[in-house]
Amino acid sequence: MKVTLSVLGKFHTFDLARELAARQALQAVYSGYPMYKLRREHLPAGSIHTFPWVNTPYLAFPQRERLGRFLLRGWEHINCVSFDRHVARHLPACDVFVGLSSSSLLSGRRAHAMGARYVCDRGSTHIRTQDDLLRDEYAHWGMPYMPTDPRIIAREEAEYAEADAITVPSSFSARSFVQQGVPAHKVHRLSYGVNLDAFRPTAKPAADRFDILFVGVGDLRKGVPYLLQAFQRLKHPRKSLSFAGAFSPRMVERMKALGLWSEGIQLLGHLPWQDLRERMSRSHVMVLPSIEEGFGLVIPQALACGCPVIATEHTGAPDLFRHGEAGYILPIRRADLMAEQLQQLADDPETRQRLSDAAQSVVRNIGGWRAYGDRALHIYQSLLTT
Repeated sequence: MKVTLSVLGKFHTFDLARELAARQALQAVYSGYPMYKLRREHLPAGSIHTFPWVNTPYLAFPQRERLGRFLLRGWEHINCVSFDRHVARHLPACDVFVGLSSSSLLSGRRAHAMGARYVCDRGSTHIRTQDDLLRDEYAHWGMPYMPTDPRIIAREEAEYAEADAITVPSSFSARSFVQQGVPAHKVHRLSYGVNLDAFRPTAKPAADRFDILFVGVGDLRKGVPYLLQAFQRLKHPRKSLSFAGAFSPRMVERMKALGLWSEGIQLLGHLPWQDLRERMSRSHVMVLPSIEEGFGLVIPQALACGCPVIATEHTGAPDLFRHGEAGYILPIRRADLMAEQLQQLADDPETRQRLSDAAQSVVRNIGGWRAYGDRALHIYQSLLTT
């Protein structure tokens, strides 16, 4: 079996590419990144093909959100379509073509014309579910929302219809597709792996503090206001809340205006994985209170470092552990329940240690990217035999 992949950036696609290459199953991988950003991906020479001419300027443009809705939407649409056209024109013969959603419609059709199977890989919920959840959330907090471009919605739904299979990383994501009318047999859960060599315990949390970690983009989609509310309710003399990842000044201003910003909050910015591993190891708990999340790769990464996790049902957490096993799984928008669980961990070090120990066992059962590659190949093989 030979598999060709396409992705505008890197994401989990390059982890999949390495697993396919190790099994002699990788035909090619197409990316919108420039080649110099991909040279350390440890893939066979000649297997990486790039089309960076639209995507790279888009990603590099400073404060592109200030372009305005019309220009930003137009650029995003051109980015997806131009990359898709390039892949479609150069698609090599293969058995299975796997394209990330929004940018694989034309290449998926080309794959079908060449006799290959087409897998649409979607890293989040159904695009309409995602748009509905975010629209409601932004309205709730009185912040302006830029709806998903109708052209992108139409393109994604055409991809869902064209594809032989749709892979998503969590049960929550899979349910959203079925709820939107996509046949259940077409949707396959393919949860991401974790690099167990990179993410492992390297330190222990301080006994006289209570340090909370959030990893990701600090925005409404990730449920940040509810974490801020829960942090305010937490009673501990030496508590801290650290945000690792992008956090816009506009979001900080809005949270301060709502009275949600407190002492003890730190903005760390983007961290190299070595520093992130250290933070996860030293934190008493990582919280991912997302309103809409495809999976949350930081969840297994934190577990691998022995850090218990509090996450919502709208993440991949329910696929990884049971409530109370290696952390807690909560309904969305429940700052009160989040505060209760944080307080319990702060007041009861023995419970926190039990969850930390269980996290190690849970993550071993998840498996690394090798297990992810095995599951992916099983899905692809099933498409070729039906």
